[in-house]
Amino acid sequence: MNVFIYFLIAVVVIILLSAAIKIVREYERGGVFRLGRFVGLRGPGLVLIIPFIENMRKVDLRVITMDVAQQECITVDNVTVRVDAVIYFRVVEAADAILKVLDYVKATSLLAATTLRNVVGQSTLDELLAQRDRLNEKIQVVVDEGTNPWGIKVSMVEVKDVQLPQTMQRAMAAQAEAERERRAKVVHAEGEYQAAEKLADAARVISSQPSALQLRYLQTLSSIAAERSSIVVFPLPMDLIAPLLGKGGTQEKEK
Repeated sequence: MNVFIYFLIAVVVIILLSAAIKIVREYERGGVFRLGRFVGLRGPGLVLIIPFIENMRKVDLRVITMDVAQQECITVDNVTVRVDAVIYFRVVEAADAILKVLDYVKATSLLAATTLRNVVGQSTLDELLAQRDRLNEKIQVVVDEGTNPWGIKVSMVEVKDVQLPQTMQRAMAAQAEAERERRAKVVHAEGEYQAAEKLADAARVISSQPSALQLRYLQTLSSIAAERSSIVVFPLPMDLIAPLLGKGGTQEKEK
């Protein structure tokens, strides 16, 4: 009989110790309630509470990474897009996260989804595609202001993917191709213009120096002679041989 009593006492002591001893990890804080009244935070380490009178709720202080569900939005320029994002946040005030919101993770997720739709709805498609950083910052600021009373700090929001309708994708591809063709034509026209300017400069130099044209003819003859061609017909300018003809005519008159 005494053995049974000792065994029963040991079981009761073990149950009381297991209910009284709590271990709080380094990245956690425990909110203690005494008869339903919040009495403060405990931890990290070994925490003793009064069994059946006090209870404790733990809160994780590490950064939480959460995907924001894909949202269907309409931009200012009436384009329907599907946008999803990822949000990074953590608890900075454990007491507020325990007392002021039922489920801070779910509440932050719903607030981020609503803010994502609102911000995208206030932006144009070009802003959504080209100014992603500005949109991320705007969403982060709005969500952080909303979660601040809950003791939540939103450190970063990143828009992951923007899905466009197929018709819009084809239109953007056609626009990009037309833009590339326009740039190619502009570059080609600039090249033609610069070449025409150089030719005009060369023509002015040759017209001011007639001997330059004769030298050009002689260079052309030299390049043709270097090629392996059977027959070459090359017009010989009269002003090139006029001095020779004049000298020959003078010698005949002297005879």
